[in-house]
Amino acid sequence: MDEAENTPTRERGACALVLSGGGARAAYQVGVLLAIARLQPQQETNPFPIICGTSAGAINAAGLASKASSFQEAVRHLARSWLELTPDRIYHAGVFSLAKSAAHWIVSMLAGGLGKHNPRSLLDNAPLREMLSGLVDFDGIARSIDEGALLALSITASGYTSGQSVSFYQAAPHLPDGWQRASRIGLRARIDVEHLMASSAIPLVFPAARINREYFGDGSVRQIAPLSPAIHLGARKMLVVGVAPQAEPPREKVSEYPSLAQVAGHLLNSVFLDAMEADLERVQRVNKTINLLAPEVLAEHRTELRPIEVLTIAPSRPLERLVMPHRKRFPPGLRFLLSGLGAFRRQGSVLSSYLLFHGDYVRQLIRLGYRDAMARRTELVRFLAD
Repeated sequence: MDEAENTPTRERGACALVLSGGGARAAYQVGVLLAIARLQPQQETNPFPIICGTSAGAINAAGLASKASSFQEAVRHLARSWLELTPDRIYHAGVFSLAKSAAHWIVSMLAGGLGKHNPRSLLDNAPLREMLSGLVDFDGIARSIDEGALLALSITASGYTSGQSVSFYQAAPHLPDGWQRASRIGLRARIDVEHLMASSAIPLVFPAARINREYFGDGSVRQIAPLSPAIHLGARKMLVVGVAPQAEPPREKVSEYPSLAQVAGHLLNSVFLDAMEADLERVQRVNKTINLLAPEVLAEHRTELRPIEVLTIAPSRPLERLVMPHRKRFPPGLRFLLSGLGAFRRQGSVLSSYLLFHGDYVRQLIRLGYRDAMARRTELVRFLAD
């Protein structure tokens, strides 16, 4: 894999943690991290010198990186923050706020977009900015790097003007100064709240965030190689924590036309899940190819290809099934809107599972993540010990 080009040899054994996007579903990742914290000796610091996150996974990644010198403390802080969540800490979703937003959209469409200020998103996520300021100690990221507990933190966002997938990364000075591939680049930066607001800005749902000269949205959009930042930063092995179920759902015969919520959920799944699965398959193919080549052949051609050990932990059951008992936790106005879209029917619940930032639902996701990780305890212990 050409991602290794210019990577210092002494860092190529580094272990990376890759956290995918998924809105509220990213609470599942916290459960996995709690299991890892339990399996780690108390005196151990951060087992993942390279941490990469996208969308809501970027928030978890930044929270870990800011306290990397004490991995257990960082994970506990993340868990407490998720369990204390309510929707109003992420977005304004009162009846008045939603009615105002809906009216703005309707008027703008009827006016043919000629209004002075066209709508930017369905929901206003201004409360998220304040929540992130309390969750992440952004100065702590630099301290973690200076103390040697962290090599790099990468946060990926999608540029609306350039169309590029941009991985902003804060890293030790000796790591590479950026990279560029087709439709994706890496830029060294000091990570702050704007990077997290951009990476987690689900298209149409949340407004874009401006970084330097461009507006950015959710990092999962057009991210064709989610594992690429970790490889560029020198990872030799990766733990990937996703939010897609391990088993493919069975094909069923249906008679009902898909609801708007089902279509929206399908689109969100394609944004958050498909690229990760495709990239994992690509890494596995490259690993098999390398294993077929004799070491002297690789040496003769001076190739930068190297095997990447990957361990993936994913939900053992569909996360949308967990959201149904908690639908009354949505604010009344948003619950009314989602109900009209069909988001509380069995086939439309995927949309709800991305938007329910509430402690009761989060608790179930964390429990599932913890159980799934502990069920693979032997693999995890070996992976972390090597």
